[in-house]
Amino acid sequence: MSMRSTVSAALLASAVATALASFATAAPLTEAQVKAAMDAGKEKCFGVALKGQNDCKAGAGTTCQGTSTVDYQGNAWKFVDGGTCTTMNLPDGRKGSSTELARDIPS
Repeated sequence: MSMRSTVSAALLASAVATALASFATAAPLTEAQVKAAMDAGKEKCFGVALKGQNDCKAGAGTTCQGTSTVDYQGNAWKFVDGGTCTTMNLPDGRKGSSTELARDIPS
């Protein structure tokens, strides 16, 4: 196998692995995963996740986990330590919420 073929095969393998990882990340959390997080003292907090780092729900047209398209998207949530959601220090005076927010929604 030539060096060029080896490099091409490696790049293709890397691209496939990245695509599969992205697909797996976008899958919804299972009920067991949600229960485990809640049992560990976590709570759902809307409006605190960075772009692509939400745990679930990111509005219409998205599948779930990792699908938020803007930082602090109000309709996307992330698990945080219980009791910290509304007291987190976020940019520009933003606060998290236990319910969906109407701010920072992509157009």
